[in-house]
Amino acid sequence: MASIIKKKIKNQIYYYYAESKRVNGKPKLVNQKYLGTAEKLLEKILLAEKPFEERVLYSDEADFGSVMLLYDIADRLGIKEIIGRIIPKREQGAPVGSYILTAAINRAVNPAAKSGLSEWYANTCLPVVSGLAPTTFTAQNFWNNTCFSQAEVDRAEDAILRRVVETYQIDMTHIIYDATNFFTYIDTKQDSQLSKRGHCKHKRNDLRIVGLSLMVESEFAIPLLHEAYPGNRGDAKEFPIMMEKLKNRYEAITGKTADVTVVFDRGNNSGQNIDLLESGDFKLHYVGGLKRSEAKDLYMIDLSEYAPLCSPSLEKQSAYRKEMEVYGRKATVVIVYNPELEKGQMQGILFNMERAEAKLLELQQKLTRRASGEVTKGKKPTVESVTTAVEKILKSEYMRDIFAYIVEEREGNICLDFASSDSELERIRRDYLGKTVLFTDQDDFTNEQIVLAYRSAWHVESAFKQMKNPKHLAVRPIFHWTDEKIRVHIFICVLAYRLCCLLIKELSEAGIHITINRLMEEMSHIKRVHTFFGDMRKPQKIASFTRGSDLAEKVEQLYSLKKKYS
Repeated sequence: MASIIKKKIKNQIYYYYAESKRVNGKPKLVNQKYLGTAEKLLEKILLAEKPFEERVLYSDEADFGSVMLLYDIADRLGIKEIIGRIIPKREQGAPVGSYILTAAINRAVNPAAKSGLSEWYANTCLPVVSGLAPTTFTAQNFWNNTCFSQAEVDRAEDAILRRVVETYQIDMTHIIYDATNFFTYIDTKQDSQLSKRGHCKHKRNDLRIVGLSLMVESEFAIPLLHEAYPGNRGDAKEFPIMMEKLKNRYEAITGKTADVTVVFDRGNNSGQNIDLLESGDFKLHYVGGLKRSEAKDLYMIDLSEYAPLCSPSLEKQSAYRKEMEVYGRKATVVIVYNPELEKGQMQGILFNMERAEAKLLELQQKLTRRASGEVTKGKKPTVESVTTAVEKILKSEYMRDIFAYIVEEREGNICLDFASSDSELERIRRDYLGKTVLFTDQDDFTNEQIVLAYRSAWHVESAFKQMKNPKHLAVRPIFHWTDEKIRVHIFICVLAYRLCCLLIKELSEAGIHITINRLMEEMSHIKRVHTFFGDMRKPQKIASFTRGSDLAEKVEQLYSLKKKYS
């Protein structure tokens, strides 16, 4: 039986909800709950009678979906603990692994400068999950705890890779290699061995650059090894350093002695680099590309001698194969013809022809107007200056072959005559377009295996493209002013990309095929919401989540993120 009873305590009346029942024939109080004073009871009743929207005080929203998805996979791999075993915690601050993982999640979700890391962190679910206050992640605290050496970066990467290989059974026998660079905003006078003037692949020759070489596996582009290197070091010079690194660390990381095939592009070609791959007890097999100048005779072989490639992904393509000497050794060389590639290249040539013709015509008209006296101002043209201008216009590939021109002086005026050659365009199409030359020491590979191995290089190109995406996983901008900080920053970026690639692998195996960018976007719409209502002095709280798309909810359910981290 239930009732409300009152008790007088120190001349104050308090009310309680009470339940009693008979036990052995006697009434006994079995449940009692404090309700408050009469004034409190009235306040609660009046509050309960209000519409719910009038009872709500405020809501607190925090990023959940994409943040916790990345936190979850890192937690399952033990990333924080792995880093913590290699780089011990200082007497103050959080464990080093917490700083690195938090920054890595930020790079993947919504890249912010280290000065903005604390503010971003405060607006996520991470403070509740990790138990670390946002002030832990100020820029000063971050760098006080994460400035460690190149040797420590390498040991941390090795340990993480070892765990990844063991957990996901990563096939490391087919490795794709490439290098790129990123411009920085480091002051020109700042002493740095990494940030140097060099050939910037983004044409920012006004800024210093840092190089990044990367090795990825061939299925999901999961990063295996990386190195930040001086921006003034050419790709071909970085290649042997990374190959030595791979040779020295491969067996230690994987515990395997299986054959390894490295895929690389033409920019890494040299006799010394091939010698390095084939030297020592641990030889590396390779598949690479040859420049046209390195295999001129192959381009002259008629397409009727090519054999069709028998693979669904190589439909309508064909190849011609032969053994020939490449960089002082016998190699298997395959020239591949792709009609779709020819079509794309022809479109590019026709576009460049149209643009070059328009510029040549404009230059010709300027010379004509000067010859007629219509234009008298400006520097007087010469045969040399006009020839230089024409050569600049024709600098795009094949334009110098397609266009013929004459610059000469006639009656004291400089004249330009030009014409394009349809027969030359047809010769270029027949001899060169749609063709790619590959070489390998794997003479037991079929033509299809060689072609597919080389074309898998798009994975590392895709990785670099992703790392230059300003919205997710961006390496830039680089404002860090010491080599130590640059290395740590790039280590964090590569770790972030590695976690994303592993998620893509897991989801693919679960039948969910999605890109990194779309995954991060879809999951970002799932947010944790705390709604507070009642008395501002002691509000009540309701925890809930915003609903994401059907795809986002499917991913969330696959990992049970709400159940684990609510």
